[in-house]
Amino acid sequence: MPVAIITGASKGLGRALAAALAGRGWDLVVDARTRAALDDAVRDLAGHGGRVHAVAGDVTDAGHRAELVARARALGGLDLLVNNASALGAEPLVRLDELALEGLRRALETNVVAALGLVQESLPLLRASRAGGAVINVSSDAGTEAYETWGGYGASKAALDQLSAVLGAEERGLRVWAVDPGDMSTDLYRAAVPGDADPRPEPRAVVPAFLRLLDERPTSGRYDAPSLLVAS
Repeated sequence: MPVAIITGASKGLGRALAAALAGRGWDLVVDARTRAALDDAVRDLAGHGGRVHAVAGDVTDAGHRAELVARARALGGLDLLVNNASALGAEPLVRLDELALEGLRRALETNVVAALGLVQESLPLLRASRAGGAVINVSSDAGTEAYETWGGYGASKAALDQLSAVLGAEERGLRVWAVDPGDMSTDLYRAAVPGDADPRPEPRAVVPAFLRLLDERPTSGRYDAPSLLVAS
């Protein structure tokens, strides 16, 4: 069976994507910082019959990243890495003149440095994938548009986009996709903008866009889920 590592898989998009891949027969390595939430997700994933290895921890910890890859190796290899874990930098979001530099460092460390660290750790297995290894870095339109209060988070996602583009150019044998999922109803968004009552799609509604990438395997690049959904 194909094997995927998905970070931030206890809720939101990570959990929805993990469930979809488990339903397709994938074996999974999933993580989250909170053990209780991760255990709850694993109970749902186990119902699909595939193997699920859950590792609680923080992606900014090099030892934790190494453990994720070791679990994938124990499952037989790695075909897909999904860097989904994210940090906002401030909760709720604030203007740049109020953004604590430590918060910005946390966003960059989680969304960029840790993502690259996990890619580096995973590359030998991804390069060896018989199906052709793939990396999905979950991006955001905040990385391309200037939204008030989203400066720190947006800067980290812009950096992730560039990292993804260069990785795609350097690793010709892999597929590297930066994917903007669009607006979603998630805990991350509620923490960013408390009290925003505008209706937003549930994460499972955008999962078909990610599955389309895996099915059709377009060239490495930046994609947005709404366009993939409309085109399908």
